[in-house]
Amino acid sequence: MILCDIGNHTINFFHDGKYWNLKCSEFSSFQTKETVYYISVNDKIDSELKNRKNFVNIESYFEFDTIYQGMGIDRIAACSAVQDGMIVDAGSAITVDIMSNSIHLGGFIMPGLSSYEKSFEEISSRLKFRLNPNIDLSALPQKTADALSYGVIKPIILVLQDIQKDKKIYFTGGDGKFFSKYFENSIYDRGLVFRGMKQAIARRENA
Repeated sequence: MILCDIGNHTINFFHDGKYWNLKCSEFSSFQTKETVYYISVNDKIDSELKNRKNFVNIESYFEFDTIYQGMGIDRIAACSAVQDGMIVDAGSAITVDIMSNSIHLGGFIMPGLSSYEKSFEEISSRLKFRLNPNIDLSALPQKTADALSYGVIKPIILVLQDIQKDKKIYFTGGDGKFFSKYFENSIYDRGLVFRGMKQAIARRENA
């Protein structure tokens, strides 16, 4: 059994304890005879999968208690793996959700680090810099590259700290490990979405 999380830009896989990913543009070349249980927020790839009989969309497997409208299945899967706490999926977008006694209380969305880099470049070619993950957030920057990094990273951390308070915080996603180092009572779990998927599959099989 292969688990597959299809995003807007990247497709993440899990099988026998191993993780790997593909760009969405590379997906058509992926072939396997094994059953692939997947979730997806990518309509284009969804249409391609209609002809692949060994791909099983498990979105309907989830039983999720929330009044939030329009919540992506990837967020639902991650939240389903946590009974109590704050879930931060830091990818191309940063999604933040709060779970209490397995009930979803709400959440919000911010641009991810890569999105900020692209937006700065669109403003001016002089702002084309990679964000510095080692920026010193205790002192005001003295050069443009550090000013951009400070202006992006510190506000994100402050917002998350304001929401977290005494909650345990679960980080996942490509930049999740980076952000987790700024927080006490935090856990970085690369496989959080896949844990939620496994639980949904097990629940359906045992029903």
